[in-house]
Amino acid sequence: MRSGDCAFTSEQRELIAAYTSGTNDCTYCYDTHKATAEAFGVDGNLLESMLSDLDASAVDEQLKPVLRYVRKLTETPSRMVQADVDAIFDAGWDEDCFHYAVMICGLFNLMNRLMDGYGVRNTAEGRRMRGRMLVDTGYRVVTDALQT
Repeated sequence: MRSGDCAFTSEQRELIAAYTSGTNDCTYCYDTHKATAEAFGVDGNLLESMLSDLDASAVDEQLKPVLRYVRKLTETPSRMVQADVDAIFDAGWDEDCFHYAVMICGLFNLMNRLMDGYGVRNTAEGRRMRGRMLVDTGYRVVTDALQT
């Protein structure tokens, strides 16, 4: 999620992940990736404001078209049109960033369904701990666990 050639910062990637999960109302993934974004230094209130009113939120203007795309892809994937993609490019992002936005959104839609389907829950302390761990060690711990 954080490796590869894309201009998104780690913080922006976590915001995209948490925003996708918040759009899906997946408490486990949203809270975990919100904690990860906060561990990167993102204001804890930013995600709530993004979810309640993206346009009025303090998130970087350049990232808003990406987040609009992510919300639409999450809620109404069959309604995606070229103009949705063009808005990302018009904001200054390149094809690599577009692909990462789609991949992060798709990955978190899958993870949200898995966590909610299995009824996975988390505690406040668990979220903070996992968020700090994801900042410190990245996602290798997740990929290693999936391989075993």
